Amino acid sequence: MLPGEDENNLRINIPKFFLYFCLHKKSNPMKKIALAILAIVFIFNFTSMSQPKTDKKVVKFVIHTDYGDMTGFLYNETPQHRDNFVKLSKSGFYDGTMFHRVISGFMIQGGDPDSKNAKPGQQLGMGGPGYTVPAEFNKTFIHKKGALAAARTGDQGNPTKASSGSQFYIVQGKKVPASQLGAIYTPDQKKVYETIGGVPFLDTQYTVYGEITEGLDVIDKIAAVQKDGNDRPVKDVKMTIKIVE
Repeated sequence: MLPGEDENNLRINIPKFFLYFCLHKKSNPMKKIALAILAIVFIFNFTSMSQPKTDKKVVKFVIHTDYGDMTGFLYNETPQHRDNFVKLSKSGFYDGTMFHRVISGFMIQGGDPDSKNAKPGQQLGMGGPGYTVPAEFNKTFIHKKGALAAARTGDQGNPTKASSGSQFYIVQGKKVPASQLGAIYTPDQKKVYETIGGVPFLDTQYTVYGEITEGLDVIDKIAAVQKDGNDRPVKDVKMTIKIVE
């Protein structure tokens, strides 16, 4: 079944004139044939209608900031990260937190609960909900501009590359010539890096679990703000995140 098709379209339709002809014939064999066809049709239609739908609805979200809104969606192929982001967003965990680390040409990072009501100059980036999320690497999802990915601690103390339970970053990146990309990338992925940009050296190292589809200019605005020596914006860039029902 193609996307958007109704499951009822799978039903078998038998021409009414054929069934009428068979059922009104005096010949018993014709009646038996008609009844057999009706039985088969009933079984097939009942089975097709009772099949559970496997397509999961795409989860959309909006990140509100003073610099504008960023709208995006989460990947169903990274279910643990998707569900965790939804849980935290719905609980209000992210509301009032800030983008505490911004690097122009690279990314903007947020999701640290310690950033709520943080004092000016306070170093941030170590907070979280008290748990990690197992890595869910998928070669389909690259660090293109607008990619939503999970922050994490370094490999030495985190050999499985488990993600932070709440901290994330949104890629700004730069355009990358295809000649600088390895054979692991598809032609389409290379074109994305050439035309849109990103940070390919992070691929397969950090879990990408969503992307921004509207408001890419907001990433640029936030990445360009004045910051201190720890890459924290001098003026707080706070956010609220809402799941679009």
